[in-house]
Amino acid sequence: MAAEEPSTFWSHLEALRRMLMRVAAVLVLAVAGCFVAMPRLFDRVILAPASSDFPLYRWLARLGTGGSTWLPDFGSGFSVEIINYNVASQFMTHISTSCWLALLVIFPYLIYEVWNFVRPALFPNERRSVAAAFVCGTVLFFAGCIVGYGLVFPFTFRFLTEYQLSTTIENRISLDSYMGNFLMMIFVMGLVFELPLLTWLLSRLGLVSRSLLCRYRRHAIVALLVLSAVITPSGDPFTLMVVFLPIYLLYELGVRFARDRDAE
Repeated sequence: MAAEEPSTFWSHLEALRRMLMRVAAVLVLAVAGCFVAMPRLFDRVILAPASSDFPLYRWLARLGTGGSTWLPDFGSGFSVEIINYNVASQFMTHISTSCWLALLVIFPYLIYEVWNFVRPALFPNERRSVAAAFVCGTVLFFAGCIVGYGLVFPFTFRFLTEYQLSTTIENRISLDSYMGNFLMMIFVMGLVFELPLLTWLLSRLGLVSRSLLCRYRRHAIVALLVLSAVITPSGDPFTLMVVFLPIYLLYELGVRFARDRDAE
């Protein structure tokens, strides 16, 4: 017996059409709002990691005042000039960044609409599990975006902009290059933070178990260290551990979420 009265194929299409129209309308309004606010947000938020005034840099500069040899230099002299060499780049960046930011802002509403669409087809016990998965996935995604913006991207950006193959080469970063790395790093970290939810889903499908994840914990640590080194190609151990620890904690959280089928 279905969770609710069965609906026809065309009624499902009509419900999907109405949902997409609502999401599109909210997205358009959000894009318009972000477009208006973008000049101020661009200077104060998006370009903030390009200056030594960024909160993470100031905090690490205070930590490094003791002359530590394993901390990189986060002094107050850091500043990167972002240049534009394409006539339309600033206008197109204004539009594209407004769209990405609007999508990020309405993400909880998008999840809510998807949940309302699939809820009638679920049984009561399935609704509780799926609702918890939607809420947990949304929270983890935003947590990953925050970590990507406040931690991972600044470390990676600062290392790459200060790296010099030759002292005769001046690093001048283009607007397109900066925005490409900025958006990629933030959304990649948002996806990486879905690791516990992915582990829970795989365990529900019977592909992994808690015992299996515990048994291969050492292999996972090595793989996560390699992933952290790829995300932040800095050579200092401090940067590597700052990125590795949150990802490893996500792995351990996934272990807690996973079912122990070996014990069943």
